[in-house]
Amino acid sequence: MAALAADHTEARLDEADRAMLDYAARLTLAPGEIAETDVAPLKTHGFDDLAIHDICAITGYYAFVNRLADGLGVELEHGKG
Repeated sequence: MAALAADHTEARLDEADRAMLDYAARLTLAPGEIAETDVAPLKTHGFDDLAIHDICAITGYYAFVNRLADGLGVELEHGKG
């Protein structure tokens, strides 16, 4: 998990998981540049249109929630206990 959090490209993942995370990272960092060539590896690794939609929606939602929280100055709660 630590390797995933630090840099997914360095984590030991199967190829389908790497393709999914590569797409999510590109969508996060360069959303206006997403093209069919970014989606093709997902299809190659067995993701159907619904799964690709879900990956895109979850990635977009996560970005939205984080930007909303940042914009409102919401601070993260740390573990209680």
